[in-house]
Amino acid sequence: MKKLFSIIIIIVVILIASIFTKNIIAKTVVSTGVRAVTGLKLDMKSFNIGVFRSAIDINNLRLFNPRQFEDRLMIDIPEIYVDYDLGALLTKKVHLEEVRLNLNEFIVVKNKEGELNLDSLKAVKEQKETAKKSPKKKTKTSNLQIDVLELKIGRVIYKDYYNRATPSVREYKVNINERYENIDDPKKLANLIVLKALMNTPIANLTGFDLGLLDEGLGATLGAALKAGETVTDTAKEATEKVTDTLKSILPFGGKEERK
Repeated sequence: MKKLFSIIIIIVVILIASIFTKNIIAKTVVSTGVRAVTGLKLDMKSFNIGVFRSAIDINNLRLFNPRQFEDRLMIDIPEIYVDYDLGALLTKKVHLEEVRLNLNEFIVVKNKEGELNLDSLKAVKEQKETAKKSPKKKTKTSNLQIDVLELKIGRVIYKDYYNRATPSVREYKVNINERYENIDDPKKLANLIVLKALMNTPIANLTGFDLGLLDEGLGATLGAALKAGETVTDTAKEATEKVTDTLKSILPFGGKEERK
């Protein structure tokens, strides 16, 4: 009996150790992947990978601005849920059957030198370089496949420190709740998040940020039924119309935005 009890204890210890090790490895992989796409430092409060289910739960993921910006935080994501295909991982492919991103706050900052933190995002910088050199050149095939993305964005804040003793702060409650299908590139995912965060605000016009640049980055791969809000300026509306015309392949379920 004692021997059986000892065996059970050993099995439990091994199981706990394997779970802990798996979490560490998975957390490292996710951190490396996010930083490779955004170029930003990040922090996660908790990271749990399922033992008997192919799911990952991430709590309080935060992306931070580079040092030249007065505000430390750029993006606050309280909850991320990922349902992955284990078999695909064994073939070195990342097949995510479902991803749920609950983005609470997106902070756009223009610093005292007039630099915009959005331009610090690696995906945005690379898209600018591609647009200048060879905008029609095909990008390399990605090993990422997201079947369904559920994207929620609560509010967007714009802080302008340029030529000011104290920043001008504007807050926009966008309350986006949308679902997308067939995302095949992590950089396009990053561009989609920025695009959706800015669409219903005048921030692109206030900062001179080119929404058309994200349009070029997404191409015909991503799409959405995009609607400009009442506060969007004429310039932002023109950019919105351009994006709407070209982004058709992925539509929010039902062809309409779901808002709360």
